[in-house]
Amino acid sequence: MSLESMVKGLLWSLVAIAVNALPAYAAEPDAAVSRARAHIERFPGRSLHARDHSYDLRDVVIDPDGTEHVRFERRYKGLPVMGGDLVVHSSRTGTFIDTSLTLRRWIDMPTRPAVGAARATAAALAAHPGENRNTPAAPIIYARGDLPVLGWDVRVFGEQADGTPIEKHVIVDAQNAQILDAWDDIHTGAASGSGKGYFSGTVSLTTNSLSSGFELRDPSRGGQFTTNLGQRTSGTGTVFLDADNAWGDGLLTNPATVGVDAQYGTAVTWDYFKNVHGRTGIANDGKGAYNRVHYGRRYNNAFWSDSCFCMTYGDGDGTTFNPFDSLDVAGHEMTHGITSRTANLTYSGESGGLNEASSDIFGTMVEYYAANTNDAGDYLIGEKLYKNNISGTKALRSMVNPSSDGYSADCWYAGVGNLDVHYSSGVANHLFHLLAEGTAMGSKTCAPGNTRVATGSATFSGIGQAAAERIWYRALTVYMTSSTNYAGARAASMKAASDLFGAGSPEVNAVAGAWSAVLVN
Repeated sequence: MSLESMVKGLLWSLVAIAVNALPAYAAEPDAAVSRARAHIERFPGRSLHARDHSYDLRDVVIDPDGTEHVRFERRYKGLPVMGGDLVVHSSRTGTFIDTSLTLRRWIDMPTRPAVGAARATAAALAAHPGENRNTPAAPIIYARGDLPVLGWDVRVFGEQADGTPIEKHVIVDAQNAQILDAWDDIHTGAASGSGKGYFSGTVSLTTNSLSSGFELRDPSRGGQFTTNLGQRTSGTGTVFLDADNAWGDGLLTNPATVGVDAQYGTAVTWDYFKNVHGRTGIANDGKGAYNRVHYGRRYNNAFWSDSCFCMTYGDGDGTTFNPFDSLDVAGHEMTHGITSRTANLTYSGESGGLNEASSDIFGTMVEYYAANTNDAGDYLIGEKLYKNNISGTKALRSMVNPSSDGYSADCWYAGVGNLDVHYSSGVANHLFHLLAEGTAMGSKTCAPGNTRVATGSATFSGIGQAAAERIWYRALTVYMTSSTNYAGARAASMKAASDLFGAGSPEVNAVAGAWSAVLVN
């Protein structure tokens, strides 16, 4: 079955994003897709469509007023175009509105490589040591730069020093074997029962009733479940089972305690995206992902993997770190899945920073949404992970003052995309905090001419979390594409704010002001 057929079969369950409480129209996904395909060909100046281009359906969003947003992956002469994805926007009457894309030039080029797959694979492994595992290099058009280039997508697998798996894409120029880009697909980050987690305390859990007891699987939230890897680093693990539907005891000596935190975090994140943004599951298809806990030994991290469609959590080293499945981390990792199913922001450069920031933003909003007194909402990422952190001042990252970790950027500058994506994310984290809260919580604006740290004294008034989170979600799922950079994110969020609150509204002006406050103009 083709991707398009699969997506079409799921689109009837889409829950549209609320836009200004407009009346709903019974738009049909099949018709929306057909209209979008016609617009691509009818308006080549906006879609950069030309001969030998074809398009694979990725996603459809239909607003309550009938406005249609259809996302496609582009192919050229049958080859996938990295950076060629686009979203076609149409009115409820089928009239073309515009496109969202980051492709800069028309593609019209030969597709015969001068460098073969074997040489490309050798070049990739020389630059990024690991294993290819007999995965064939795939020919692609690499269009994330100014000029489209014929390339090879080489897969490299392995393991980082801390035990995190590696699932890299290494892009090799098919004319000269130069490395063009590289990024990792590992993104670090029915019955009524109860559980006692290490972080979350005593919580309610929806579990699955079996003839022999219960399993930690939630039929009411797409069947999402939690497994015990038992310190292994591969496989799916074993689903937690229990006789009396009372899970964990709050102690790390009980393996189910960490399972409670993971399952609870997954449930809260599902509810947050469904109730706040109208999204049912990571892929918006009503299907749940799953958690793997007790990964490796003394592993200080968590990650999302597209290949297993799952979140994985380490136990921490027990000295500096606790287990890595606190509430904001669970929300963070699930958001990586949502990003992979929507804008699919490539995990390198400025788009990689936006990918990480989106996970930090929604991980934080999930924490506030939960209103759990054991893990209260704040703008710190992973503060519960540190042992003996009574003051709560230690954290992996801060959205109030990103540069406080000594690595992250508060402000945009020309080289920010060269930072690790966890540090370039600081610009968008800072932007979101200013947009939601302003400078009232101690966040500073950026002074023109500075290169990383916010030192400005200007005051700024936020618009509140409820407006800010809706704007960022719509920008991510409707307007951003795989190569969106910070300038593109500004444009996407301005469009989103205008959709939600009206052109020229205070919210639109606030978005513009917040981006200027982090030097994205």
